[in-house]
Amino acid sequence: MSRDFGKYLASLLLFGSNGIIASQIDLPSGQVVLLRTLLGSLALCAALGASLWRRRSGADGAASQAVAPLACLEHPRQAAALALSGAALGVGWIFLFAAYRLVGVGVASLAYYCGPVIVMLFSPLLFGERLTGPKLAGFGCVVLGAFLVVAQCGGSAPDPRGLALGGASALMYAVMVVFSKRAPEVGGMEAACVQMLASFAAVAAWSIPTGGLVTPGQVAGANLPAVLVLGLVNTGLGCYLYFSSLGRLPVQRVAVCGYLEPLSAVALGALLLRESLTPGRMLGAALVVGGAAASELVGGAALGGAIDAMRDAARLAATRGRHALVRRRAVLAR
Repeated sequence: MSRDFGKYLASLLLFGSNGIIASQIDLPSGQVVLLRTLLGSLALCAALGASLWRRRSGADGAASQAVAPLACLEHPRQAAALALSGAALGVGWIFLFAAYRLVGVGVASLAYYCGPVIVMLFSPLLFGERLTGPKLAGFGCVVLGAFLVVAQCGGSAPDPRGLALGGASALMYAVMVVFSKRAPEVGGMEAACVQMLASFAAVAAWSIPTGGLVTPGQVAGANLPAVLVLGLVNTGLGCYLYFSSLGRLPVQRVAVCGYLEPLSAVALGALLLRESLTPGRMLGAALVVGGAAASELVGGAALGGAIDAMRDAARLAATRGRHALVRRRAVLAR
């Protein structure tokens, strides 16, 4: 296993444990997200600053070297798109952490990861992409799986408010993805910093009118170690591992393994929080994750394969046409 792949898997496991750690913090969900985005922003900005300093000073800390300016300064419109993406991410986390409290970590995480399917459904309008048969089949699996998960909530009806908040978090996830795709020139740690700072700003703007600002005394009495782990480790370190490895891994591997995060959230919720995990719910989780992954991989592979096949056929026809023309000219010349 490569180092980058190990970093990517570690980030997914960290993200999958967010709900477990958040359940140990005795604060409203909005305040938990506010602390998470604040500490995550500080950690990522410190990491970006250290990276820039190393690039400027060189390996031996000698004379300063010329360093390219930050991409977000060269592409302000793309930076604005990333800021909107980060704001959607922060608001989505508020909905998600509130859903944790109402319907459990597993159900809320699976609802959140319906966001990519929402993006897929609107991709013809937003990105001009085709909706292929495998993608629609994957969407059907996700819908069926979500129904099974909701219907198997320990024999009792799930809280409709929690389901609504989970759906809202998925919608915000979709908005985050759409605006992230509008910033192709800004990536890696720099993009993560812009998004996390915008997340913190959005959550703070949400918290001020609702009285959701938190005091140091509240933090100390609400399990300070859990707050630090969620903010610095799960958010700061997790985002660093995720964004630093993402660009060095094959796209298909990233797409498949990315769905280990909601699966790990379901498993951890069952093991540590004793959330019910019936056979029907296990089947529903498998359908949600498998359908979402298949819609990304099989649909993209089928479409890409069809395009490649058409291109190869066109090249072959053109080659045969040229050879026939050469032979005809040779016959006429005789």
